[in-house]
Amino acid sequence: MRVAVLASGQGSNLQALLDACAAPASAARIVLVVSNREGAGALEWAAAAGVPTATIPADGQDAERLLALLAEHAVELVVLAGYLKRVPDRVVAAYRGRMLNVHPALLPAFGGPGMYGRRVHETVLASGARVTGATVHLVDEQYDHGAIVAQWPVPVRPDDTAESLAARVLAVEHRLLPAVVLAFAARGDAVVGGGRREPVRPGGVPPHSLDDALLPE
Repeated sequence: MRVAVLASGQGSNLQALLDACAAPASAARIVLVVSNREGAGALEWAAAAGVPTATIPADGQDAERLLALLAEHAVELVVLAGYLKRVPDRVVAAYRGRMLNVHPALLPAFGGPGMYGRRVHETVLASGARVTGATVHLVDEQYDHGAIVAQWPVPVRPDDTAESLAARVLAVEHRLLPAVVLAFAARGDAVVGGGRREPVRPGGVPPHSLDDALLPE
């Protein structure tokens, strides 16, 4: 399966994906990395791996440019890995059911506009929540709203800071996101008979984190 990754930052989730997709048994191959920021670390990771890159800033032509790039590289699955720009509705529609995002909390809690990075972990700590985690979900036209594919819980410790909690959640993201992408690629399609979405069940992910997945009929 041909995969494009959209990333805005340093690209640690991208590196985890590159490592996973390089395995001989992987059915996924990253063929394009796109950022909205010139000089993003993710672009450097991609270039070092020999993966084509592009920078598309937010402007009135970004939907057309992104769709053209995805078509040029025959992309079958789009993965948002720390992408901090809203994906244009036209692109979401074109890849409905074939676009994944990773979020550093257990959605639907602690998601939505403005909830990214350190803000998420500060809000988790301020709420008194005892558990947080990472979520991989399908992307729709609303922030952090699409159907949940898989989640991995992370306990909140009494002495946690936003930094310490972020580090533990990120370590989980580095395992969960590649596992889900590889499972999607191995199955070949997220949609099965009758239009029902079934949970992917990637190896190496705690079973309880998948059994509770919320999936649309």
